[in-house]
Amino acid sequence: MTTFKERIKADISEAMKARDELRLSTLRMVLSAIQNAEVAGDEAIVLSDDQALAVLRAEAKKRAESAQIYADAGRTDAATKERAECAVIEAYLPAAMSDDDVAKIVAEEVANAAAAGATGGKAMGAVVKAVRERVGSGADGQKIAALVKSALG
Repeated sequence: MTTFKERIKADISEAMKARDELRLSTLRMVLSAIQNAEVAGDEAIVLSDDQALAVLRAEAKKRAESAQIYADAGRTDAATKERAECAVIEAYLPAAMSDDDVAKIVAEEVANAAAAGATGGKAMGAVVKAVRERVGSGADGQKIAALVKSALG
């Protein structure tokens, strides 16, 4: 089984052969971001596939935010490029869970916390942690926190 990083490298070669400049530059940027994450800190490490996906999610989020800023500033050409890069990155990300599925899990975990005697703001951390464990990388942390906060009241 190939690692995520190896898959990116193979796709870079394919993009070179196909002369797909957008995909090539985006994948090179992704590989660079993964390598930067590996050497950040005191010791160099090898990122697991889950950690590499987290880096990819961050890069996709950056592209989406940049596209919005460019669009607001009237720079449609730059916004279009950022959206295209974001689309290339998102092709490597697993499908995100729907809001309804996450809301169901949040409701279950809030009920579990209430059964254990934790309610209100004091239960927030425990519920968010439990939801994140169940959802994994299928939902954005901010979305989870917002759903938990509204469910707890």
